[in-house]
Amino acid sequence: MKQRLHLVRESIISIIDFFYPPFQRVFDLQTFRYAACGGANSLFDITLFSITYNYILQKSIVHLGGIAISPHIAAMMITFPVTLITGFLLMRYVVFPDAKTTSKRVQGSRYVTVVFCCILLNYVFLKLFVDKFGWWPLPSKIITTFLVVLFSYFSQKHFTFRVADVVKS
Repeated sequence: MKQRLHLVRESIISIIDFFYPPFQRVFDLQTFRYAACGGANSLFDITLFSITYNYILQKSIVHLGGIAISPHIAAMMITFPVTLITGFLLMRYVVFPDAKTTSKRVQGSRYVTVVFCCILLNYVFLKLFVDKFGWWPLPSKIITTFLVVLFSYFSQKHFTFRVADVVKS
């Protein structure tokens, strides 16, 4: 199993790095890998959101006991845990593999903290764009994803997966 995971990791890195040369003047390799992994995970999230919203929930309000959840919020709640896991795995093993000085448990708890902030931002932006501004849910989700990805990138780079400074004596 470990060999398969290593093979998957190396394959993903090879594919991403293959497309890097035209962008090397604009991005360092880590930022390019983040953009590629984050972009792929965001596309995966938007696709899952669209399928869940349109076909699984059929744009209907979800009733849980005495609580009514709007379909766009329910779709976000259903799809977010999936992309949480894929996002952490991509960040930990593809984008920030050099951050090994910090344990997986610490990185995992930091990642979950940032993700909870992202969940809150997703919720706030979707409620604002759809319920306040009256925008369609899918374009609202795309704009929300863009804004949350910016927040996430800086949080992951400088908080979750930061490489500890080496203190020289």
